[in-house]
Amino acid sequence: MASKSEAGHSVNLANHEKLLTNLTSFGTAYNPSKPDLKLEALFAQQTDSKSATTSVNAAESLKKNAISERVDFFIELDKLVTRSNNALKASDSNIKLDENARTLVRKLMGRRSKPKKTEEEKKAAILDGKPIIEKSASQRDFDSRIGNYDKYISLLTSIKAYNPNEEDLKISSLQTFNKNLIAKNSAAIQANIAVKKAKNLRDKVMYSVNTGLVDTTVDVKNYVKSVFGASSPEYKSISGLKFINYR
Repeated sequence: MASKSEAGHSVNLANHEKLLTNLTSFGTAYNPSKPDLKLEALFAQQTDSKSATTSVNAAESLKKNAISERVDFFIELDKLVTRSNNALKASDSNIKLDENARTLVRKLMGRRSKPKKTEEEKKAAILDGKPIIEKSASQRDFDSRIGNYDKYISLLTSIKAYNPNEEDLKISSLQTFNKNLIAKNSAAIQANIAVKKAKNLRDKVMYSVNTGLVDTTVDVKNYVKSVFGASSPEYKSISGLKFINYR
């Protein structure tokens, strides 16, 4: 279940708290036979819903930080690959190895080895009976970039002429950066999974059919209406409380 607005969950909780305040004020007159509608059960439901919502907010914050750190590392990756490739070109490596490195660099940067065809060229090719099918040049999703960076390091490792004096460009440093890159990517993936799990739990507590917080309020309102009447002050005090069902 995907919620349209995270703020909506907080509104539901706030209105549920108002509902409980009003129900408590009814005193012993509020005496439902259904266990789920009793005040003890409703307060427990609110506690569980608040806890689940807090867990979602905490998981979201961790996810935001993990994603930000991953982005920072991938920005540094572009810079590192560019510098190391320039170091390779400045070495005594041969043309073929330099070209192999450039191919991997293009994949890492999402660049094309040949310019993309224009729409006019594509239309002309169709008229000639030779439609042009172009593959996407972008392999900049995180997993692909990590894979291509690993291949890039392997290639540099095989080139004896690649032996820069700059510490951060040495093979060992590039390998260490790769390990850190993989770790940051994994952390972001796990953080995203944690958010989904937290949201699933919150949604189960608040929006399960019949037993969730929102559905329970419908039964509560109906019970109050049955006891006090639709025109009673008691019913009017809770009837206007709105609950959005994100199901």
